[in-house]
Amino acid sequence: MGDRSERGSAKHKRRTTIAGDAAGAQAKRGGAGETLSGQVKEKEQRHETPANKHKSHSDAGDDAFSCHKLQESLLSSNSGYSNYRGILNWCVVMLVLSNARLVLENLIKYGILVDPIQIISLFLKDPYSWPALCLIIVSNVFIMAALYIERKLSVGTISECTGTFLHCINLAALLFVPAATVLSVSSMTPVGGVMALGVFTVLFLKLYSYRDVNKWCRESRRAKARTLSRSHSCPSVHKANGTAGYTHVNYPGNLTHRDIYYFIFVPTLCYELNFPRSPRIRKRFLLRRLLEMLFLMQLMIGLIQQWMVPTIQNSMKPFQDMDLSRIVERLLKLAVPNHFIWLIFFYWYFHSSMNFVAELMQFGDREFYRDWWNSETIPYFWSNWNIPVHKWCLRHFYKPMLVKGVNKFTAQLAVFFMSAFFHEYLVSVPLKMFRLWAFLGMMAQVSLKYSILLVEHQTQFLISHSLSVSDPTRLFCGPILEGKLWQRRRLDVADHWPADRCAHVLSRLLRAALWERGRGRRGMTQPFLQ
Repeated sequence: MGDRSERGSAKHKRRTTIAGDAAGAQAKRGGAGETLSGQVKEKEQRHETPANKHKSHSDAGDDAFSCHKLQESLLSSNSGYSNYRGILNWCVVMLVLSNARLVLENLIKYGILVDPIQIISLFLKDPYSWPALCLIIVSNVFIMAALYIERKLSVGTISECTGTFLHCINLAALLFVPAATVLSVSSMTPVGGVMALGVFTVLFLKLYSYRDVNKWCRESRRAKARTLSRSHSCPSVHKANGTAGYTHVNYPGNLTHRDIYYFIFVPTLCYELNFPRSPRIRKRFLLRRLLEMLFLMQLMIGLIQQWMVPTIQNSMKPFQDMDLSRIVERLLKLAVPNHFIWLIFFYWYFHSSMNFVAELMQFGDREFYRDWWNSETIPYFWSNWNIPVHKWCLRHFYKPMLVKGVNKFTAQLAVFFMSAFFHEYLVSVPLKMFRLWAFLGMMAQVSLKYSILLVEHQTQFLISHSLSVSDPTRLFCGPILEGKLWQRRRLDVADHWPADRCAHVLSRLLRAALWERGRGRRGMTQPFLQ
């Protein structure tokens, strides 16, 4: 009878231990250690009696032959396993194999289409006429106009209102004179027009920042004029310990030709009197960036000629017949090279080219992009993939509007309106056709952002990541397809997409977003640029 009671208590303790082990495994996965301490106490209690000692020896003998334990599968969320590097490598191998098949299929079907000589015709129609280059050289007139207006303002020769009026005329001419030239000169190619207008757009943003910063310096100087007198001198460069040292520049000592042209060439849109400088030029770093620029440029040109041009040429008939299934098939076929070329362009421009220029100019701030590839929302993507433009919008457009009392939604809408204008400016003017595709594509980002905020977090994650796929297609497939349509004079395809319907859908989405914002939901008032 006593043996039976001992045996029953031993069974009870054994069940308790098994339950404790299961709870301990669960607590270990959650990061808690209370159950583990309970197991230790129970094991100590098991060794108190001789019968338990004898039973523990028999359990140890049984455990020597056991091959199972309480555990979860690795792919289960409760397992805590997170090392999926091998699966990522497997995906990379599959991606390489699938793209290798596409490359082989393309070579078998079309042969080698890469022709470096043909690229010259994209920039020049007449080898003795260089309208795009001449237009870029003329931009020095607007740079000198901005410098001498600021010099007159610094000495008080002209009033602040007159200086603002002259700056507005200079900036307006900076946009409309090159646009009129591109539209009127027949020898201007679309690629040359895009390059020239891109230079003038960057110059517009730089000179706007140049005017704002100098105005802030004048206001600060007038505020301190009664209590502080300071000496001003032009910037000078001296040698210190074998490296170039730069003296601190004060206003109006920055109003020199050297200073403004340094700002024009450095890879930033926001002007400062004293930029951060790197101590020296690293020649090996400079050579690596140069080789990357040359190689990636040839790679992009080869991919466009070999991969995209034949696909676009084969897409003309489905667009003419408005065969929806064939159109979707062609767009999906273009999505792979578009995305690939967009990624190469991003690395070529924002990393190789900008770092090359920054190293050559000893410009210290190299934050040209952030981790946009980890974006889960549209605002995060737009505020991290192009840092120079983001800083300019935040410093010279968004925050000044908030200071003047404009609400955040209106300021955000104004920022995207300006971005949409410049996208349309760089697409429609060089191609000499005005369809508002680029403008509506950018403005749709506002409604897309507020539409995403109306759904659950999981849907928000998926749609925001789809932006990374759709944006390169819109930016690269659109202009190339438009160029081909323009060359073939088959623009009737665009008539199937009326602008009034797009505007109606956009207005409905905006009204829905404003209605939800009026209900006081959290997150609806977060600005795009913060």
